[in-house]
Amino acid sequence: MFTGLIEEVGTVIALRVRDHGTELQIAAPGIAKYVSAGESIAVNGCCLTLTSCRSDCLSFDLLEETIARTNLSNLRQNSPVNLERALRADGLLGGHFIQGHVDCVAPIIAFGPKGADFRLEVELPENSGHYVASKGSIAVNGISLTIAEVLPRSFEVWIIPYTKHHTNLERATIGDLANLEFDILAKYVERMVAPSLTKK
Repeated sequence: MFTGLIEEVGTVIALRVRDHGTELQIAAPGIAKYVSAGESIAVNGCCLTLTSCRSDCLSFDLLEETIARTNLSNLRQNSPVNLERALRADGLLGGHFIQGHVDCVAPIIAFGPKGADFRLEVELPENSGHYVASKGSIAVNGISLTIAEVLPRSFEVWIIPYTKHHTNLERATIGDLANLEFDILAKYVERMVAPSLTKK
């Protein structure tokens, strides 16, 4: 479980296809000294198991499902990635509960300054609009954000300068694919309500 408060922006060292699958290596000098193999770390909002930690280098094995459902397959050497360690039981919950299970990827439609802040608009994939609500929570590349407005085919969030400068949104551009994880409450409500709706 994560909160969406990014601890460090790591840098991709390599994304390699090995005999056992795909390996992702990330330079993360900030958190590397606090983690060990077997721990869960959110990488761009995707929960991954740390397979090894040598010096400042974190290594992860990627499942085919992970590659297919996230933007991790688009990473290249020197790509910035958002990193967050799993929430401790005695930790502060400053964002919202995030599982690290990415629901889909979607392109950034617009991103630019508006006064002192920044407006980010992301496309809503088909059949996913019911998961978002104005003032509700959403994770974009693992960042806990509040939805400002739901549009017919997209949603809008506002980014403060601190968040932009301390996440990989600092280098985000229009067309980039972002990992989205919808609020878990919306998914459970859908699961519980759907059977009663189909009976009618």
